[in-house]
Amino acid sequence: MGRERSWWGWGWADEQVEGDELEGIGALLADRFGVDVPSPASPVDPRTIPLPAPRVRAPAALAGLVSEDPVDRVRHAHGNAFRDVVRTLHGDLDAAPDLVVRPRSAAEVAAVLDWCTQDGVICVPWGGGTSVVGGVRPPDEPCVSLDLERMSALTGLDEASGTADIEAGATGPMVEDALRAHGLTLRHFPQSWEFSTLGGWVATRAGGHFATGPTHIDDLVAGVTAETPAGTWSSRPLPGSGAGPSPDRWLLGSEGILGVITEATVRIQPRPGSRAQATFGLPTFAQGLAAVRALVRHGLQPANCRLLDPVEATMSGSARPNETDTLLLLGFEAPDGPLTERMDTAVELVADHGGALRDGPTHRRGDATGASQGSAGAWRSAFLRMPYLRDGLARYGAVVETFETAVPWAGAQDLVEELRTAAEQATREVCGAGQVAVRTTHAYPDGVAPYLSVIAPGPAMAADGPARGRAAADAWGEVKAAVSEVIDAAGATITHHHAVGRDHRPWYDRQRPGPFAEALRAAKARLDPAGVLNPGVLIDP
Repeated sequence: MGRERSWWGWGWADEQVEGDELEGIGALLADRFGVDVPSPASPVDPRTIPLPAPRVRAPAALAGLVSEDPVDRVRHAHGNAFRDVVRTLHGDLDAAPDLVVRPRSAAEVAAVLDWCTQDGVICVPWGGGTSVVGGVRPPDEPCVSLDLERMSALTGLDEASGTADIEAGATGPMVEDALRAHGLTLRHFPQSWEFSTLGGWVATRAGGHFATGPTHIDDLVAGVTAETPAGTWSSRPLPGSGAGPSPDRWLLGSEGILGVITEATVRIQPRPGSRAQATFGLPTFAQGLAAVRALVRHGLQPANCRLLDPVEATMSGSARPNETDTLLLLGFEAPDGPLTERMDTAVELVADHGGALRDGPTHRRGDATGASQGSAGAWRSAFLRMPYLRDGLARYGAVVETFETAVPWAGAQDLVEELRTAAEQATREVCGAGQVAVRTTHAYPDGVAPYLSVIAPGPAMAADGPARGRAAADAWGEVKAAVSEVIDAAGATITHHHAVGRDHRPWYDRQRPGPFAEALRAAKARLDPAGVLNPGVLIDP
């Protein structure tokens, strides 16, 4: 039997925070915030969660694809947003799908959509279930979860053109395993990579771990195929085209409301064989931003270019406690050959803005995908562990959230300070206290993507059972709204790489142009006339 995913939270069940690690989280909460910390809640047995009997029955032709298992339905009743996790661990669900359907081919996806359209059954497309914005949360209506895990094959490889055809249900490891045999990589590594899927990346316009260059899935998609209630949507995989609006752009970020993505043609490249990295200390975050701007404007395109404020640096173990430097983690990758010249130029540019080397530079050869050492290695380890720690904090009723956005350089420093102030004030007002850490995730010639992490105690810590989960979710909602208002007022984007889902809808509605919203509604009405595909995401049902 293979490893099991957590039914209520992030990742693998056997990697959930338990024992000494869980007790350590409680001790840190008590020490950092001076509060009485309750005993951590234990996840309920999912078999004890009461679910209504399925309200729908699939046609006989689809019967072999359908699961009515209660635990399977519970697993598909939520994503991995904080609200989902902190309530689900107590068995507190708003709704669950009536059935989980696992098609094996595009033809079977089309058959499921035909049935749902004819009978008015809601269909929520499901990739890895890793949405952190409520994107796969089902409505309390007759509903099926359409899980594409059986559709994960590499169906075509064009090494001369540098493209691969891959089914939408392939997870990150499946994609890389299939390409590694040919010495190739998609080079797309979101934090959810281990569990999220190619179709989910396309549907949510996912951003990868690399800080510059081709890192968004938008940059890597050459063609998309989807099944819609109105028929098959398939674009030609071309290196470029001026033939009208791009059909792929309609599906990128569509979040399952226009069709079910079944396959994508993606741009691939040789695996990296050379890596260089260094860590710098800078006196202030503002100087760090100026250094990052200089690097990207110089055209260096570092693979890693993360700026960490002192709180983020300490939390991740990249710096020692009470250090006041802002850290810049810098890395370069190439298929082969030395990176000395690029790193030497970067050292000079960072020094021009008050930066001093702390680690490195180090240079390594061989397959170096994702490899990192020193402060960068410590940060990467904390980055990958953080979703599990978030779930541990949720068991105590603490409030945990991240805010990510992107803004032009001209407003970057002001927005960072406004967001930090707003998050600190909101956590004080709602939770009594809070800790706010700031970093940048991506950098562009014209702007940067700031990212805030918030941890706070709160009223939920005094409650038990489902009341603890609901109180934490309510407090989270208040903090999220306060910070999101600042993002919107600054003219920044409400989401840089986490998608819209249901949690970002109020601010997305303000961000998008009105005529575009009308065009999106018209497309939805034409492609999905019965309105069965993931209602409530991007536009109202």
